[in-house]
This record gives sequence, structure tokens and C-alpha cells, in this order.
Amino acid sequence: MESKDVEPPFFPPPLLSTRWWSKDTVAIVTGANKGIGFALVKRLAESGLTVILTARDEARGLKALQSLAAQGLHVHFSLLDVSDPDSIQSFASWFQHSFRKLDILVNNAGVSFNNIDENSVEHAEVVIKTNYYGPKMLIEALLPMFRCSSSVSRILNISSRLGLLNKLKNPNIKEILLDEEKLSKDRIDRIVSMFLENVKTGTWKNQGWPEIWTDYAVSKLALNAYSRVLAKRYKGCGLSVNCFCPGFTQTTMTGGKGNHTADAAAGIGARLVLLPPEELPTGKFYLGFSPQVYSKL
Repeated sequence: MESKDVEPPFFPPPLLSTRWWSKDTVAIVTGANKGIGFALVKRLAESGLTVILTARDEARGLKALQSLAAQGLHVHFSLLDVSDPDSIQSFASWFQHSFRKLDILVNNAGVSFNNIDENSVEHAEVVIKTNYYGPKMLIEALLPMFRCSSSVSRILNISSRLGLLNKLKNPNIKEILLDEEKLSKDRIDRIVSMFLENVKTGTWKNQGWPEIWTDYAVSKLALNAYSRVLAKRYKGCGLSVNCFCPGFTQTTMTGGKGNHTADAAAGIGARLVLLPPEELPTGKFYLGFSPQVYSKL
């Protein structure tokens, strides 16, 4: 989700003609029974990849699968609740048995319990568990299965500019996150724990946390930082890790409001995960609908 800044109209470009993938290229998209996730599954399936659509609700996931089948697209489905460690382990075991190797992971699943102009932290623990710890646990469960070949495996974390460092007003936390040499998973987890403690004590409003959709923003702040750590760790090892902020998109999370459709956002997301290996960066944050212009996470 994004702030309501007006963005110029943009029509997603066609997928690049440099086709490095085949039907043996395997992609997972989480939270994909609707919205951007569903549209991404559709785009990737249309491009000829083997795609696994995941959802935490089996009935909704199967309904999405049937919708794609009616359009002539064969997609696989698996139940996955990224907020549940047991569900993640079950999914990872199923995937390893069924497919063995993974090329693309799109961490799209996410939640927010606020309406557009609200900023409650009542459900902060669930938001953090789903939006940060969920993708992190899933990545770590699947890491041994990434193909890491010359075509380069890819992780694309759907994020938000609400979680960029310029939204953070606490100089001490910002200093920790800016220290590239010392930044680690443990340090990120401590920052997240500090936020949740501030929520419990009712002091979160005056601690310099992001001011818009605070719990959601902190979850994406942590996800961005974790992506930086991961990108640095696997640079040159056949695994690329990037984040993509789709901008203010018309989804259920935004109450249907937004400057563009989920399908338009998915067009950009699909282009990013299908970049030719020689053009694929790592440790980058793609913002909105100008994917050619990116910055460090």
C-alpha cells in the first residue's frame, strides 16, 4: 500500500524478448488468490513458467486456480499461511518432494488492518508476523532448493516505500540500519522487538517510528533491511534479492482505491523477475512504475 501521491499514468511494458526461462522454470507466488499475487501468477503462467499459487485459505486458492484453468492456464496450488511456521515447513516439504528446485520466489502475502486514513497498531504483532517474519521464514526454508544456476535464481519481496529509511525519525535506529558492515538478521529482529515493546507500553507514537500505517511500515522497513542482508550474503552466488513497491494499487488492502490496477502492478513485477541474468541486479528497491530507475535498499 502506498500514500495517495498522484502518479503519472503508466502502461506496463511487454515482457522482454530475451527469453531465458522455459516450462521447467519454477516460480512460487505467495498470497496469490487475489490482487497483485493472482495477477502475477497469471502473467508468469502466460509466459510459460511452472507456477505455484499459494493461499492461506484453501477454498479461495482453489477458486483462483479454477479461474485460471478456465482461461487455459495450468497452475499448481498449495496451502500456505506465511504467519504459521508449521504451515511454512509443510509447504517446503511438499515443494521439495514435488518440484525439488526453485527459480523464482515472489513474497507477496501481506496484511494491514487499517483503512486508508487510520493508524492503529492494535494488530501490530499479526502484521509483523505476516509481513516480516513470514517471508523471512519462508525464504530460509526454501534456500536449499534454489537452483542458483547461470540463469540466476530470484527473490522479489513485495514491499512499500512506507518502509524506506527516510520515513524513520529515530536517529539511533536509523544509524543501526545504515551500518552496512554490522547489519544482521539479529539486529533487525531486535529493532522489530523494540517496536512491539513500544506498542505494548503505549509509547510507540513518540519513538520516531514511521507515521503512516506504522505497524505495516515497520514490517516493510524490516523486510527491506533483511533483503539487504540476504542480497549481500548471496551476491555472486547465483541468487538475486530485490524489493518492489507497486505503489498505490487498487486492492482489497486499499479498499479498492488506487492509481492503477493490480494487473498493471503485476506487469511490472513480472518484468522484474524475468529480467535476463546479465541485467538482473541484487539488493535493489524498485519504486512504483519507474522500474528502470532503482536505488539501493
